[in-house]
Amino acid sequence: MSRKKEIRFKQNQEQFNVIQEGKPLFDTIKGNWKKEFFKNNNPIVLELGCGKGEYTIGLARLFPEKNFIGIDIKGDRIAVGSNKAIEENLKNVAFLRAKVHDLENFFLENEVSEIWITFPDPHHLQSGIKRRMTNQRFLEIYRKLINDSGILHLKTDNRPFFDYSLETLQNFGVKNLVHTFDLYESNLNVRHYGIKTRFEEIFTQKGFSINYLFCEFNIKKGLSN
Repeated sequence: MSRKKEIRFKQNQEQFNVIQEGKPLFDTIKGNWKKEFFKNNNPIVLELGCGKGEYTIGLARLFPEKNFIGIDIKGDRIAVGSNKAIEENLKNVAFLRAKVHDLENFFLENEVSEIWITFPDPHHLQSGIKRRMTNQRFLEIYRKLINDSGILHLKTDNRPFFDYSLETLQNFGVKNLVHTFDLYESNLNVRHYGIKTRFEEIFTQKGFSINYLFCEFNIKKGLSN
């Protein structure tokens, strides 16, 4: 392990805004985010596979009346976002070091109001389809956690993955699904608030179009269509 990673992992252990295994809140935070961490009753927004938390931080700056949680299993990446939030004194930011398929261990049904998925691994191989973050098994998890007025956002440069996501979401029965294959040439451009991840900066500089969608998850619990 590099010295830089060692430093970041140590920071995660010490910093209050990182929830991870071995810390007191890790096993008790489910259903208690507002009461035990944020100390308010504001809506909760998740960034899944947050990396360094560009969206978590960017959205938290714009919407102080909401709570933002970046979720990723990579501790060295989370540390970057954690440090940034502390430097900017963003009290409405937390980071959870966990796998996305374990979300139900950390959130109650209807505890989340909004989910952002930004540039996830498209898992090109057939064997990786079940690991796609818009696979039905993940959508089932999101449906349980997100409230009746909740919204899902997806940004990706990968057209095959985006086409797959459109199909799975349509089949799942989400409401008011709106999308574009070229975000920066679309009137939907305002919906991402001008925030770019590190990967997005790279992709757009290379001339790739950015695909974006949002939809409502007001699906009756227990049904998938």
